[in-house]
Amino acid sequence: MVYAVVRAGGRQEKVEVGTIVVLDRQAAKVGDKIELPAVLFVDGDNVTTDADKLAKVTVTAEVLGEERGPKIVIQKFKNKTGYKKRQGHRQDLTRVKVTGIK
Repeated sequence: MVYAVVRAGGRQEKVEVGTIVVLDRQAAKVGDKIELPAVLFVDGDNVTTDADKLAKVTVTAEVLGEERGPKIVIQKFKNKTGYKKRQGHRQDLTRVKVTGIK
């Protein structure tokens, strides 16, 4: 079993060939190929964490589309002062499919 742990934005994701992953917004268009930096590479019983060896590992992915995350409501309230503030946020995301790990 071959898989890798890649750094994607502020998170790390475990990926295999054919895995569909939702990442933070990537500067790529639909159909483009992107490379993700590997943090850990597992090939059967061999586990690679050395930075020099990981520099040779390439994880390629194809951009499937862009989407937005769920709505997050931020509310601030101060008691007895009449202060209320309401704000919303939706994170921009990119859906990618891993096409190769070499």
